[in-house]
Amino acid sequence: MSFFEYGVQQLINALSIGSLYALMAIGLAMVFGILRLINFAHGDLMMVASYTALFLLIDGFPFLGAAIVAVVVAAIAGLAMERVAYRPIRGAPDVAMLLTSFAVTIVLENVAVLTVGARSRAFPAPPFLSTVFTLGNLTVSSVNVVAIVTTAILLVLLTFFVRRTDTGISMRAAAEDLVAAQLMGININRVIAYAFAIGSGLAGVAGLLWAAKVGKVDPFMGFSPVLKAFIAAVIGGFGTIPGAVVGGYVLGFLEIFLQGILPGQSSAYRDAFVFGILILVLLIRPNGILGVQEREEI
Repeated sequence: MSFFEYGVQQLINALSIGSLYALMAIGLAMVFGILRLINFAHGDLMMVASYTALFLLIDGFPFLGAAIVAVVVAAIAGLAMERVAYRPIRGAPDVAMLLTSFAVTIVLENVAVLTVGARSRAFPAPPFLSTVFTLGNLTVSSVNVVAIVTTAILLVLLTFFVRRTDTGISMRAAAEDLVAAQLMGININRVIAYAFAIGSGLAGVAGLLWAAKVGKVDPFMGFSPVLKAFIAAVIGGFGTIPGAVVGGYVLGFLEIFLQGILPGQSSAYRDAFVFGILILVLLIRPNGILGVQEREEI
């Protein structure tokens, strides 16, 4: 394999994993932009969507139908999470909301363990997501291509939504100043519900692609992705959609780059190097790559 082919191979891998991080980070950024809430329970919505799709596929549903239902279920779960866990403590200190997000995470994961078991299960991805094809010396997994294309389409649709629709403009206004938006007649509860529903739906899409990529699902599958999404959002500039997208792809490229250059057993410490780079970024840009001191629109 030539140097150029190796570079293209790693570019595809980085774009694929970066796309999944970006989808997750967007959901975190949307909620944080409005409520200043770091919702670590966001990762468990990946698990909810993946298990929903798994059981529907076992029952004979076509993959597309199962995927649509799974994403809708994830969105509904996000709405329920906001209504039951977060709305009652809205206005409480930030640490109270943060602790609540950890509590929701523990509850959801333990409910999953009690209902579906702690052991991982194979995810029956369809052929168009499990095919590996070669182009010369390149080996390309179809799930990587689908992840890149799906994320690009969703980002275009989301950009149109937040910039061209009344609801999207209301969300941007709420992210700028929640109290002022409420005084201007914006229904804050509805805006927050939209943010949770959209972010949760994107987490559902990321969960399905992640399950197809790794080939299995388990009750704790959302922990690592949501942690990486949090890092991506911080790198890009927490609370902004563009920052979440940039941070997701930067993190994806960092991981693939480090995987390629670290010698032998050192690659096992890739995440430690990523956190070290995160510290350097925050030392130079405390608010992230696209972050600013003032509250910014999502």
